[in-house]
Amino acid sequence: MKRMAGTLAALALIGATACSDSADKKPAAPSAKPQTTKAAAVLPNYRYVDLDTILSKYNLAKDYNEEMLRMQSSMESQVRSHETRLQKKASEMQNKLQNNGYLSEASYEQDQKTIANMQNEAQRSVASLQNNFEQSAMRAQKAVNDSITAFIEDYNAKHGYDAILFKAATLYINPELDITKEVVEGLNARYNKVKK
Repeated sequence: MKRMAGTLAALALIGATACSDSADKKPAAPSAKPQTTKAAAVLPNYRYVDLDTILSKYNLAKDYNEEMLRMQSSMESQVRSHETRLQKKASEMQNKLQNNGYLSEASYEQDQKTIANMQNEAQRSVASLQNNFEQSAMRAQKAVNDSITAFIEDYNAKHGYDAILFKAATLYINPELDITKEVVEGLNARYNKVKK
């Protein structure tokens, strides 16, 4: 009986070896589509945001944009006002000259000095307005960037991604990795709460 069990065990071992040898020699049939495993279905541990979308939908960025548009409109209005005053003074001077309104060379030179002073004042005013606008725009941009960065850091502390990228920095990225909508909602919720 022991001998028969030993023979059966030897035959089973030989059969298993033969099966594995023949399995190794047979080419694997190509599969029509790749098999997905649970490990392959897991998304990489990074996400991305579309910065243009964030800037167009983030209420802080929209508020700053409106403020910049108001400042630009005010600046353009003041520039037009300077131009109008200068044109009016130049026109008055031209009419006075044509109608022999200047009684002396000194009065003509005085009006020329007045126009030159008005032009200098207009240039200084416009330069100051432009400088103020540029400084305000830089502060606004920094405030928006700092706010987005701080939110992303808080957001990632909860989610633990290895990286959060800008969509513009990639040629292609899986749309399932897009967290832009969540980020915009979180930014606006935090901004609106502070704003109230």
